[in-house]
Amino acid sequence: MNNNQTWPCTSSSSPFSSFPLPTNLTTSDYPSRSVRLCSRLPPSKPPEQADFSSLPYDVLNKIASSFDQPNLQSASLVCRSWSEALRPLREAMTMLMWGKRFKHGKRGVRQNIEKALDMFTKAAARGSTLAMVDAGLIYWERGEKVKALDLYLMAAQLGNSSAQCNLGISYLQVEPPNTEQALKWLYKASKGGNIRAQYQLALCLHRDGGSKSNIREAVKWYMKAAEGGYVRAMYNISLCYSFGEGLSRNHQVARKWMKRAADRGHSKAQFEHGLALYSEGDMIKALVYLELASRAGEKGAPHVKNVIVHRLSAASRNHAMLLADSWRALPSN
Repeated sequence: MNNNQTWPCTSSSSPFSSFPLPTNLTTSDYPSRSVRLCSRLPPSKPPEQADFSSLPYDVLNKIASSFDQPNLQSASLVCRSWSEALRPLREAMTMLMWGKRFKHGKRGVRQNIEKALDMFTKAAARGSTLAMVDAGLIYWERGEKVKALDLYLMAAQLGNSSAQCNLGISYLQVEPPNTEQALKWLYKASKGGNIRAQYQLALCLHRDGGSKSNIREAVKWYMKAAEGGYVRAMYNISLCYSFGEGLSRNHQVARKWMKRAADRGHSKAQFEHGLALYSEGDMIKALVYLELASRAGEKGAPHVKNVIVHRLSAASRNHAMLLADSWRALPSN
C-alpha cells in the first residue's frame, strides 16, 4: 500500500465501575445498634470463583484470535479445556511463523511468496487474525483486492487493530473510494491504540478540511500518533504548530517536534531542521542535517549545503561529514 503521504495538499474514564447508591435513604432505614469491638474479625467466606473453563470453544477462539505466541501459550496453560480449545490457534501460530520465513527468506529458508501465502491462508482458516492480515497484504500487493478486503474485514470484525487500519486505508484506495467505511474502521483502530491508523485518520480529517472541528480532531490524532512514535505524525504536528492549524502557533514546540522527526530519519524534517539551524548560524549542525537530507534525496538540500560548505574551513567540513557518516536514526514506529 502507498502510505508515503504526509502533509495533505490544499484542496479517560476509569475502567472500574461501582453500583449506584440509593438516594432516598434516611437514617431510619438503618436502626442504631451497639457494636462490641473485638480483636479479631470473623472469618470471611471466600468469594465465588468464575469458572472460565466452561467458556464455549468458539467464544474462546474469538477472544484469542489476535493473541501472539507468548499470550497464546499462557492461555493454553490455564486449564485442559482451554488447551484443547486453543489447539487450532497454536497450529496456526506455527504456520504463521513458517509463512513469515517463506515471505522474507529468513532462517535458512529460501524466499517463496506462494508458499508463504499457502501458510498464511491455512493459518487464517484456523482462526488467526494475524495470518488473515499477512495473507491480505500479499493479496493486495498482487492486485487481488477483493480477497484482501475479505480477509481484512474478517480480522477487523474479530477486533484486530492492524486489520482495521488496513481495511480503512484500503477503502480509501479502492475505486471508487469509500470514505465513510474508511473513517469508521480507522476510528476503531485509532481508539484501539494503533498509531498508524491514528496518523491516517488525522490525514483524512485534515485533507477533508472544511470545518474547524475537523482540523482540531485531526490535530488530536496527529498528536496521539506522534507521542506514540510515528515519525510522519511528528513532522505534521510540527507543521501544525508552525502554521497555527488547529493549534496556537508555537515556534519552540514546532522546532522540538521537527527535530524529533529529523532524528528518526524523516528526510523532509532533516531538511527543515537544517534550514532552521542555518538561519540561527549553527553551521556545522546545519551541514550535518542537510547532508543527511541530501543523501535521502531531498532536492533543495544540496544547494543550501553547498552554500554552507564554502563558508566553513576544511577541518569543520570534515568534522560535519564525519558526524553525518556516523549518524544513526533513533528508534521509531
